[in-house]
Amino acid sequence: MFVSVVLDPGGVDTAQSLASVLAHYGFHKVQRACWESADVGVLQLSQLKREIDRVTNYYDTVRMYQYPVRGMFSITELHRKKWRRCVLKADDAENENGTNTSAENF
Repeated sequence: MFVSVVLDPGGVDTAQSLASVLAHYGFHKVQRACWESADVGVLQLSQLKREIDRVTNYYDTVRMYQYPVRGMFSITELHRKKWRRCVLKADDAENENGTNTSAENF
């Protein structure tokens, strides 16, 4: 699965620890605070989350964008040492103009 990790560390030490963990798991830095990998397995992702939890503190925020997760897009966030997940499903319904109706609701 494709996973993108966006970091908002609370300090320099945490930033270095997170970079080390992500590099160890095969992620590549694509922007200043964004790391990506296209070949992450479910078990590897679970281990990565435990490692991230181990090196972070209350002031750090980490957000993971994952696709596909059971055919859906998932956003997982570590904020104030608590993991939260939001799973989004694509709306296949189209209106008479051929545009996706879910995009019009924003």
